[in-house]
Amino acid sequence: MNDVTRWSLPDEVATRAWGAALARGMQPGLKIFLAGDLGAGKTSLSRALIQALGHAGPVKSPTYALVEVYVISSLYLYHFDFYRFESPEEFVDAGFGEHFNETSVCLVEWPERAEGCLPPPDLRLYLHHAADGGRELEAVADTERGQACLNATISAGGVAACCVAPAPR
Repeated sequence: MNDVTRWSLPDEVATRAWGAALARGMQPGLKIFLAGDLGAGKTSLSRALIQALGHAGPVKSPTYALVEVYVISSLYLYHFDFYRFESPEEFVDAGFGEHFNETSVCLVEWPERAEGCLPPPDLRLYLHHAADGGRELEAVADTERGQACLNATISAGGVAACCVAPAPR
């Protein structure tokens, strides 16, 4: 674990395909942190994941609400965005810690804004703007649960079709 696997995501379609493939690895208790540049595709990837899980309605960015909740079948998914946090303590003050449990999935955009207050992630995803106008995604599994999620994502056909995945470095 903790190996970095990288993908080239040439466009928005590839970013959404990777997010949809990530749905294959969802299981209760999973904590996924999404970090990266503003506009690098964190919300797009999350939106595709949530839709691939079966959510039929709109998937809003949680930037202003801080959290959007989705109940998909028996899965509770919390999509957080801490971009607007001015201090990590806002996470504690908001009472968000109770959502990080063994029965829910938590997707966290801008986790660095709540650093020191968040529980550790199972999977960390870093999205960056690429020089060619696309995006680059780096994935790091920090736990066995995170590695299982990443393995399921990689084995999903959509990732191979949309992206280039060099060997871990």
